[in-house]
Amino acid sequence: MMYAKRWAQTWLAIGFVWFLVAIALAPSNKLYQQGLVLFLWVPTLILAWSARTVVADIWNTQRALSVAILLLLAWSVMSLSWTGADDLGRELKRVLYIATFLLFFPILASIGFSRLIQLLQWGAVGLGAAALLSIVQFYGVQGNSWTTRLYGIGQISHPILGAYVIAAAIVWMLHWQPQQRWFQAVWAVSLLCLGAFIVLCQSRGAALGLLISIVAMPLWCRDRRSCWFAAAAIAMAALAFWMVHSLIMLRGTSYRPEIFQASLQMIAEHPWTGLGIGSFYRVTAVGQVFEHTHNMFTHIALELGIPGMLLWIGVWLCALREIWRARATHYGKGLMGLWLFATLAMQFDAASLTATPRAEWFISWLPVGLALTLVWMHARRPGCDKISGSI
Repeated sequence: MMYAKRWAQTWLAIGFVWFLVAIALAPSNKLYQQGLVLFLWVPTLILAWSARTVVADIWNTQRALSVAILLLLAWSVMSLSWTGADDLGRELKRVLYIATFLLFFPILASIGFSRLIQLLQWGAVGLGAAALLSIVQFYGVQGNSWTTRLYGIGQISHPILGAYVIAAAIVWMLHWQPQQRWFQAVWAVSLLCLGAFIVLCQSRGAALGLLISIVAMPLWCRDRRSCWFAAAAIAMAALAFWMVHSLIMLRGTSYRPEIFQASLQMIAEHPWTGLGIGSFYRVTAVGQVFEHTHNMFTHIALELGIPGMLLWIGVWLCALREIWRARATHYGKGLMGLWLFATLAMQFDAASLTATPRAEWFISWLPVGLALTLVWMHARRPGCDKISGSI
């Protein structure tokens, strides 16, 4: 099996770390996308035929999730017949990117769950370094006031979307603490940098989603460590609210209720077909124009209609079903935390599902892709016992 060769697994591992870290450290978005082509899309397509048995196992053991994904992608392609997008070929290519991205994960998972966790840990360390660089550059080099919202480097420059990427990394870092003493020191320093980034971004949606996800950890982790994390999160949240109450409340609701109401009115104009994948739109509320709906579900309903939104909900719930089946494992517990955080983050922003890989993918397609790796836990074929034993 070519996909199980060491060179193939190394190629795929580099692609995964590039996806996680280069979003912040790549000098430009163009280079980030080119790296994904080289390290992620190309090896996945090359190895797909040798991994056809893995695809068959996905169909046999994760049938509901597979059908939901296929129907959503098919509906997205169908919407090209009525979309107002300028470049239909580009939109079709983006759908193929998503399909390839999701296929990448079960092939990558042949390395074993313990090594997959290590890749995520190192990815979070890389993001921690990016967070530190962002803080030094924004406040030290540029000389901004500490009360100014932090704008990070690379594609985490948006204070809301960047905070979601960093918060997602915090979630899986807390669930997957390394065992080696030296790595624990790196883990702790990285966690401090990531946490400081969240505070300085002043993204209330990311902070609230992170708080709820950490407080909920004892529900599936059921250990003393998760209880300590939950208690510490509550204490730090209370302290932060007491110290910067006026700063937190300064922006009010950021027009989210008004944007939501205006989005519903726009959805009502094209409830069944939507505007079509990749269509350009603007939301007008309280006399202001906003680039999107600031909510994943209303964004999908606006682009792909109510059927598209229901299909996405189906994908999301089927991913939860797969993760829930693995909730007793170390790997499954981390996925539970990531899924919950992503669900909360979708309510406040991340209105992008079919665009090229970007920050929003960390709370949309990444959890779905990681859920597909669980095929190695459920399938009955050579190598599965070895891999399942590593979680």
